[in-house]
Amino acid sequence: MPNIIKHKYHISREDRSKKNGHTSLVLWFTGLSGSGKSTIASKLEERLFKQGVQTYALDGDNIRSGLNKGLGFSREDRFENNRRISEVAKLFMDAGMLTITAFISPLKEDRDQAKNIIGRENFLEIFVNTPLEICEKRDVKGFYAKARAGEIKNFTGISAPYEVPETPDFEIKTEEESVEESVERLLKFLEQKILYHE
Repeated sequence: MPNIIKHKYHISREDRSKKNGHTSLVLWFTGLSGSGKSTIASKLEERLFKQGVQTYALDGDNIRSGLNKGLGFSREDRFENNRRISEVAKLFMDAGMLTITAFISPLKEDRDQAKNIIGRENFLEIFVNTPLEICEKRDVKGFYAKARAGEIKNFTGISAPYEVPETPDFEIKTEEESVEESVERLLKFLEQKILYHE
């Protein structure tokens, strides 16, 4: 873009990571509405925070009520929603945070875009694999009933597609384990990914 020159500051991501005592990454939770993404992400953040890890969580509904409140659910708006989230997650990661995102992000193209913005080496895709019928039974927010009645257009899983991740970094099947069990497995997985600095 013309007339824009990025300013380089003296404190780097590596400097912040050393001060925090650990590397910074983005954990990208994806799955259907009602799959349990936000619940698991929240519990994980709580556990990591208690361990002294600098964390920040970004959630779909929270972002749409602020930064992205002008965006709808058309293909173009979903793409832009995903792009903005990716850029914000990258900023938090650069600030030295272990950044946790919980977004449906239904299309492979959008998740690939996020990986490209954030950097593949900094991006862990976590697929919360909960079948549609279970998500519908839960219907915590009442969205599925509205979507089935035609009151919500472009609803993922009903009138809009969800493309299942082919090779996620980590998969959770909520019908096979509890939230606590999922979080424990995630923590063990992350021990190999988060480098701690003395």
